[in-house]
Amino acid sequence: MTTGTARPSTSASPTARQVWTRARGIALAAALLLAGAVALAGLHSDARHGTLDPRSADPYGSRAVAELLADRGVSTRVVTTLAEARTATGPDTTLLVAVPDLLTPHQQRTLHAATTGSGGRTILVAPGSPSVGTLAPGVTAAPATSRSTALSPDCALPDARRAGTAETGGTRYTTRHLDADTCYPSRRLATLLRIPDTSGDGDTVVLGAPDILFNTRLDQQGNASLALQLLGSRPHLVWYLPSLSDTSTTDQDDEKSFFDLLPSGWLWGTLQLFIAAALAALWRARRLGPLVPEKLPVAIRASETVEGRARLYRNASARDRAAAALRSTTRTRLAPLVGIPVTQAHTPEALVPALSAHLHGDGQPLHSLLFGPPPHDDTALITLADQLDALEREVRRP
Repeated sequence: MTTGTARPSTSASPTARQVWTRARGIALAAALLLAGAVALAGLHSDARHGTLDPRSADPYGSRAVAELLADRGVSTRVVTTLAEARTATGPDTTLLVAVPDLLTPHQQRTLHAATTGSGGRTILVAPGSPSVGTLAPGVTAAPATSRSTALSPDCALPDARRAGTAETGGTRYTTRHLDADTCYPSRRLATLLRIPDTSGDGDTVVLGAPDILFNTRLDQQGNASLALQLLGSRPHLVWYLPSLSDTSTTDQDDEKSFFDLLPSGWLWGTLQLFIAAALAALWRARRLGPLVPEKLPVAIRASETVEGRARLYRNASARDRAAAALRSTTRTRLAPLVGIPVTQAHTPEALVPALSAHLHGDGQPLHSLLFGPPPHDDTALITLADQLDALEREVRRP
């Protein structure tokens, strides 16, 4: 250990300034990402806010048609769960399903069972292949949509004939029901279907596009007339807005794990990549062989190594570790000199009596010197080093 005036102890833990210097780059990047996310959310917050919601006055909301229906004595009630939608079905009720594709297969079957034979009207707004076959059996969605949005009725349905041209262009449908009304065709496929319920007086209306319900499109073409006639045929309108958070009815068959959602090809591909990585690791792994001595490029004197380690101990105020290292090394060198195995050099019961017999002295100072508590300051540490050195010289003296 180096000698000299004892310096005040310093802490090895980083200061607040050092922590900020190291973390400011990461904090700046996180702040930029957060600001970008907030900016993007602000730019797109009003794009489709309240879509098809009869309470929303936004361009893509449906408050205008709800107000017009209220003027004609039709009440509108918004529901967001399947349980409420099932309870509301009846002969004097029109049930509008805003986004049918959000319903799970089990929810679709449950809703269709509730509407069949109820005597009311069910309106499905732009259902796709995932839902139209279950909610309206016998109806199939075509893969290609219509080229134009404004179409002519070209059917015998009174509501469509009175409304005239309307913006129903969107998803196109085919049906095997011979008594269905196929209206607003696009390339020979209908964009509006009315399918009578054979088990009652109700019917199901499949609408290929939601445009006629939007606030911003209601005054175009015959959209308002068609919307009021389709939605106002019963005194009560139940507007069902499906939600992904609806847990009123769940089915275990609909619950899939992460691996169930992955295509089978991805699993096989991942397995092959894992096997290839394992083979590459075995191929490139280091082969263990006999130790080969190698000359160091630079010779470092032992005194420099000792001095460097001592400075590290001093900078960290690690007097306890420095004292432990000095005592352990001294005990290891003294044990063979007094006839004690090196394995018992750190056992006070074996080393101290042997040293006392060799020096013909009291064992208590030896015990405190070799196994005592750590020094409380640098001066005590230097004194301990001098005493250990003197003890070793005395034992080695012939």
